[in-house]
Amino acid sequence: MIDQGLADRHVRDLPDLLSPGDLLVLNDTKVIPARLKGRRGQAAVEITLTTPLGEGRWAALARPAKRLKSGDIVTFAANFEAEIESREGGEIRLRFNVEGAALRAAIERHGSMPLPPYIPRPDGADAQDRLDYQTIYGRNEGAIAAPTAGLHFTEDLIARLNAKGIGQAFVTLHVGAGTFLPVTVEDTAAHLMHAERGVLDLPTAARINDTVKAGGRIVAVGSTSLRVLETAADDDGSVAPFDGAIDLFVVPGYWFKRVDVMLTNFHLPRSTLFMLVAALGGLDRMKRAYAHAIETGYRFYSYGDACLIYPERR
Repeated sequence: MIDQGLADRHVRDLPDLLSPGDLLVLNDTKVIPARLKGRRGQAAVEITLTTPLGEGRWAALARPAKRLKSGDIVTFAANFEAEIESREGGEIRLRFNVEGAALRAAIERHGSMPLPPYIPRPDGADAQDRLDYQTIYGRNEGAIAAPTAGLHFTEDLIARLNAKGIGQAFVTLHVGAGTFLPVTVEDTAAHLMHAERGVLDLPTAARINDTVKAGGRIVAVGSTSLRVLETAADDDGSVAPFDGAIDLFVVPGYWFKRVDVMLTNFHLPRSTLFMLVAALGGLDRMKRAYAHAIETGYRFYSYGDACLIYPERR
């Protein structure tokens, strides 16, 4: 826990760390098995789907991509293939030979969970990862990465939160590859954030606003929930329904309009995610917290530990 000082606690302690009337806001996106292994002739190709474009078309990342060109056919299974429409670097656009429900079924059958590269799986994600790399409340399919702060939640934890009077509300942000791209420019204003679709519906907006009026705090579970909330918030802190592209890039100096507290995993250096938590918790304080986490043996990244961050400025 990162407040005025640092405290080593567990996620199971969350009902004791929050107050009755607080509201957790979680991302209910569901990860699709977006990684497909296929062949272009005799050459093996790995495709990671990133953005649906409609009518059986997807934007994707390809590996290796250098020899792919427009018109190439990549075969994934009998009666399941795609034509490369264009390529720019490692990013491609492709059109499958099926669409709609048939395409979703084929991806579900032949795809695997798109685990990040630091989770070693020489043979690809396994059946257990289909369970582990998914929140228990995920219901809106579309993400290619899990909203990892939510992986800590269990039915028992949610029941104890409810018993304490700490509610939950759900927004959706379909996590894409751009969330995890490193920042390679010296001036953060020059970093391009890839847009991801976010949704916050009218009943959820009303519940958030009512919580604030009653004196409760809004606790964002993960950076994706935070970015939806901050995108949907007006300057006065009230939240309106939202459905559209989100490319919000939060860096130190950002003034938070709606989020009071954040639960999140530990992130990579020089990432947009670390910049976001530094904006909320303060750069020096987050550096001290990360140094403590490393010294203490905390686990980092997707299957790692979490921290509860209170803002530096209140």
